[in-house]
Amino acid sequence: MAPDSRPARIDIRDVEIIAPNFKRRLSGVTSTIIQLIPVQRALGQKIAALGPGLPATLPHIRFRDLIHLWTPPVGKKHRVWHARRNVEMLPAILMRDILRMKLKIVFTSASQRKHTGWTKWLISKMDAVIATSSKTAAYLDVPSTVILHGIDTVRFSPPADKAAAKAAVGLDPTKNIAGCFGRVRHQKGTDLFVDTMIRLLPDRPDWIAIIAGRATAKHIDFENGLKARVTAAGLADRILFVGEHTNINDWYRALDLFIAPQRWEGFGLTPLEAMSTGVPVIATDVGAFPELLVDDGNGPQGMIARDSLDAMAEMAARYMDDTPGRDTLADAGLAHILEDFQIDMEAKRIAAVYRSTRY
Repeated sequence: MAPDSRPARIDIRDVEIIAPNFKRRLSGVTSTIIQLIPVQRALGQKIAALGPGLPATLPHIRFRDLIHLWTPPVGKKHRVWHARRNVEMLPAILMRDILRMKLKIVFTSASQRKHTGWTKWLISKMDAVIATSSKTAAYLDVPSTVILHGIDTVRFSPPADKAAAKAAVGLDPTKNIAGCFGRVRHQKGTDLFVDTMIRLLPDRPDWIAIIAGRATAKHIDFENGLKARVTAAGLADRILFVGEHTNINDWYRALDLFIAPQRWEGFGLTPLEAMSTGVPVIATDVGAFPELLVDDGNGPQGMIARDSLDAMAEMAARYMDDTPGRDTLADAGLAHILEDFQIDMEAKRIAAVYRSTRY
């Protein structure tokens, strides 16, 4: 490993909060850790990661450093261990209760289903619990603090020039663009988006659609089936599968309408990312989506019933045909994000939970 790519190792004596990541494969939890830790450190929180599957530059400690957990950092009685999975709660309980190490354990739950007895037991041993939505909190048997995820509003920000943003990712700057981003699979409702566009685009020559995201090996046949439907409809040049991109923020900037068509979702950041980029959003009533969209007093704007092609097509047609309506929804969404969903707000709310443990 070249010297300039070595992991950013932190002296554990300078670490007050440990964020373990015991899963190598990239997941929503891993992504949350990657995005939050730099923000938390910028706010003065002495936090470091522990475990595989993280960028080499992310501040971290090593497993062998855990031997020092019997000694708390200067000015503290304990360290905080912030777990987000069962496999991260269990070792912390053993270290705190069996080895008597100086730890307080915080757990963030994103699950929206009934917990097993084992998981309930683990959660009951926490010093504090965070739920990522009110829906998640309803599945917990212990008190929790609801903290919705935030967004990096610098990375996800509106373009200065929409036409230039479209050209920058190789799309026609003269077209309006509807988008659906995320893993390509049935659970994510990619087929509902594709079928909606097959229904609507023939009568709207000024619109095209893009699907950005990857189909894993298990879902390749599903993706190929969607491509075949698009080709059969004669829309292969107007419904584009553009793959997975690390610069996904640039692709959001090219959009005129974003649709989150999920049939099921644990939390789902894509509506927040789209709104932060100044794009109007339509989303199904799953996961935390009802808590993320703008509520004008009559319910979340742009919300539709899950697994309903007719509802999606009706709402999409409404906004595709109403430029002022899209602009109004986009402006409301961006203001909503800036007021309530900036990622530093999430980091500050998490810090308050850490403080509640009196570590």
